[in-house]
Amino acid sequence: MYLHDTAELRALIDRAKAHGRIAIDTEFMREKTYWAKLCLIQLAVGDECAILDPLKMSDLGPLLEVFADESVLKVLHAGSQDLEIFYRLAGFAAAPVFDTQIAATVAGFPSQVGYARLVKDLFDVDIDKSDTFTDWARRPLTPAQIEYALNDVRYLDGAYLELTARLERDGRTAWLAGDLANLSDPALYEIRPEEQFRRIKRASSLSRRQLGVMQQVAAWREREAMRRDLPRRWVLSDETLTEVARRRPTDVTALGDIRGLNVRSLGEGGATLLEAVARGVAMSDDELPRIERKPRAIVDVEGVVELMGALVRVRASEHGIAVPLLATRSDLEHLASGERDGSPLLSGWRRTIVGDDLVLLVDGRLALSVADGKIVVERVESPVAESDVESA
Repeated sequence: MYLHDTAELRALIDRAKAHGRIAIDTEFMREKTYWAKLCLIQLAVGDECAILDPLKMSDLGPLLEVFADESVLKVLHAGSQDLEIFYRLAGFAAAPVFDTQIAATVAGFPSQVGYARLVKDLFDVDIDKSDTFTDWARRPLTPAQIEYALNDVRYLDGAYLELTARLERDGRTAWLAGDLANLSDPALYEIRPEEQFRRIKRASSLSRRQLGVMQQVAAWREREAMRRDLPRRWVLSDETLTEVARRRPTDVTALGDIRGLNVRSLGEGGATLLEAVARGVAMSDDELPRIERKPRAIVDVEGVVELMGALVRVRASEHGIAVPLLATRSDLEHLASGERDGSPLLSGWRRTIVGDDLVLLVDGRLALSVADGKIVVERVESPVAESDVESA
């Protein structure tokens, strides 16, 4: 069904309320913009599929209302970017949400399994993905484009039913609660310009004064990219931004001496960029931001991480889930370095499956050994004292 007006959309949403679920996907473009350009919305209620063209229908009120309706479950696959778009449109985060990619991984599928692979494995249906990189802003849409778009929601409701059945059978339904709740957290979609500097790889190599300048310049870039609706890198690349923070230019001439920075292309933005640099330079010592460097304890952190990884693989195998879903290497590095506050390994189902054991392992109260060609995990009553270990 191709929705032509708000009345048809309202009727579909009413059916979704009666059904209790609605499957959602979008097609958007953002290669040349800061904000995603929403080009198409696909909806499914049970076996009924529909196309909504936001380029032709400006009133999306009934759809946005359902995002706030807690009696209707919103089903998506790898839906964080879709939810971000709707957050911008509605001004609030959708709830409740079910992401079939997250659920599939907990149910034993590979980490970040694609939608086509999931549909193939669940229903033995091959989905044509040849239109993945199509220009969704071009009109009219071809029959092939419409069919491609509809397929992205056609099997979502069935996937939800199959995955929830498997999770209930294996006693894993509660594992999803935290991850799915996070998708309804507005903080996931809010943009904080003053925090963008933390995403720049070389930020930790700067002095605190330079870091203060980087914070202000990165915030300037973020707001400038929003204002001009351009990708961040088109306004100022990370490399150029880092060099601005290092040199701290005070005038247009000094700004123009920085490689990769075209002052003329900045226009009036050049003056506001210099103002951002000045704000960073003028920050008091107490105001200067910090990037916590990974602490290096006296233990061999890399060696401990490898040992922790072995334990994670054991627990992942026992529960039939993908290792990256249970624990990433970054998670393990932070835990091995003594960073426990806020660790995803120490909350929810991850803590139950492996988090507590990882803490015991790091604290010397858990041992790994090999028996009959398999890794055996054993509790140690008390850590081995250094004085009891013969030095090499």
